[in-house]
Amino acid sequence: MNLDFLFAPAEAIDSWLEGLLSGAPLATALIIAFLLGLRHASDPDHLVAVTSLVAADDGDTRSATRLGTWWGIGHATALLTLGLPLIFLKGQLPSWLESGAETAIGVVILVLALRVIYKWARGDFRAGRHMHDTPGHSAHRHLRRGAAREHPHRHLRSPRQALGIGLLHGLAGTGAVVVLLIAALPGQLEAAAALAVFAPMSIVSMALCTGVFAWVLTRPIVEPVYRTVLIPVLGLFGVMFGMWYVGLG
Repeated sequence: MNLDFLFAPAEAIDSWLEGLLSGAPLATALIIAFLLGLRHASDPDHLVAVTSLVAADDGDTRSATRLGTWWGIGHATALLTLGLPLIFLKGQLPSWLESGAETAIGVVILVLALRVIYKWARGDFRAGRHMHDTPGHSAHRHLRRGAAREHPHRHLRSPRQALGIGLLHGLAGTGAVVVLLIAALPGQLEAAAALAVFAPMSIVSMALCTGVFAWVLTRPIVEPVYRTVLIPVLGLFGVMFGMWYVGLG
């Protein structure tokens, strides 16, 4: 099983933008860094991890957007915390650290996907636990508020998980981003400025991705299919993707 083809569209866009970035004036470079950051969070491994987290949380559009935002905050924090010193010191992350983070990401994806399947098999996504965020569903909101009172730590735990996953992805990707910026831009200050633009855009990108994902799935015509068919399909795909990502598939 080879899932490299999933990364091909994103890599094609990145290659085109990176070509424009090389040797560009600072103002143009910052715009390109903006676009690269906005696209960066839509990498397949990012999306598989966060959509599994959103599915397991069974939240509405607002909750999903919040999880995506926390993922992005973790990712941006890792990029800036590690990337800026690397730029100014002209250093590199140890290869064992980046490869270890990549392996850990695969394990996290696998665990999240297995959790989705387990919760689906247990009946946690059955009708009556709808995640509607549209008018006319106050009863469902009431049920969710009651569930939140019974499980007060649930909505605290999911943002922390999203933050941790984002930090891990940022750790794995910082080295490549820094090498790209140093190679493409003439000085350290320019590279640092581009990183300062690039990193926050992952927050916006993932918040948008997860928000749209949840919004589509909460439409009345889609949600029954989502709960009965798409959730286990997403879980099984996540298992396959996670196994492939760690080299077991």
